[in-house]
Amino acid sequence: MTSHQRPASSRPAAPRTLSEASFRDLYRRLRDQVPDGTEHRCGALDRLTPERVVAAAAEVRCGRTVSLAAPVETEAGPDSPEPAAYRMTAPARGETGERGLHFARDRFAMNVHGDVDSHLDALCHVMFDGELYGGVPASTVTPDGAGALTLDLVRDGIVGRGVLLDIPRLRGVPWLEPGEHVTAEDLVAAETAQRTTVGPGDLLLVRVGHRRRRRTLGAWDVTRARAGLHPTAMHFLAERQVSVLGSDGNNDTAPSAVAEVPFPVHVLAVDALGLHLLDYLDFEELATVCEQLGRWHFLCVVAPLRLPAATGSPVNPIAVL
Repeated sequence: MTSHQRPASSRPAAPRTLSEASFRDLYRRLRDQVPDGTEHRCGALDRLTPERVVAAAAEVRCGRTVSLAAPVETEAGPDSPEPAAYRMTAPARGETGERGLHFARDRFAMNVHGDVDSHLDALCHVMFDGELYGGVPASTVTPDGAGALTLDLVRDGIVGRGVLLDIPRLRGVPWLEPGEHVTAEDLVAAETAQRTTVGPGDLLLVRVGHRRRRRTLGAWDVTRARAGLHPTAMHFLAERQVSVLGSDGNNDTAPSAVAEVPFPVHVLAVDALGLHLLDYLDFEELATVCEQLGRWHFLCVVAPLRLPAATGSPVNPIAVL
């Protein structure tokens, strides 16, 4: 046994699996909590009122900024079969020594919804039973782009109070092992342990230690095994009325707790509750700074690209402490 492994007896018991019927009941109950009407087309971001943004700005104490994004991967690996493509397009070989003005130029392309790079999921990303969030027909998404609930909803950015709940810290381990779930009870216990509280309009960030494990042990096939939230943990988010959910993993656990639904947390968060998701962030530096400061809440700024018809965007969220 390596120093990074725990005895089986010390690992938390696996939360129960859900039948498809139980999942659909959970989906309906969460969806019924969302207000009706076209005025709620921004989903849970409607809770991020100007007053809450002003209050979030008041959280800044020392002016320290921390990136919550991982460096973009350009090498193929077990979790990145289609890595981002990056290449220099100028200068030409030998051009840098020539007299006069020259420019360095480059080109970049990415599979936005991959399993390694930090990105934001728009509300049109998840289609369930032929519908998007709020009952919008999934047919509004075509090969030419999405026609509703697109990334354009967040063209002005997302600014609010971020709260980091560190589940490995709670359990006394460096990371959660692939396949382990974060429950609603874990989230409440982390609040208590960190002396913080998640409230309406917050950007909830849940650390499972994915990045630390990847850097320590190397990349693995996360489509088969990864730590994430249990579907029933979404009760916590609904009750606290958060605006955004982010994780250093995919937010969803693999294998799924619902055999018939591979990404139940994505369905419940995006399609039922109207939450924008942040996947595969990096909380290692942030967790260290929060520990040092004894504060786990901060101003958080998320600025996706201006891609009006897109279903998501690479992103570099910034915590301001």
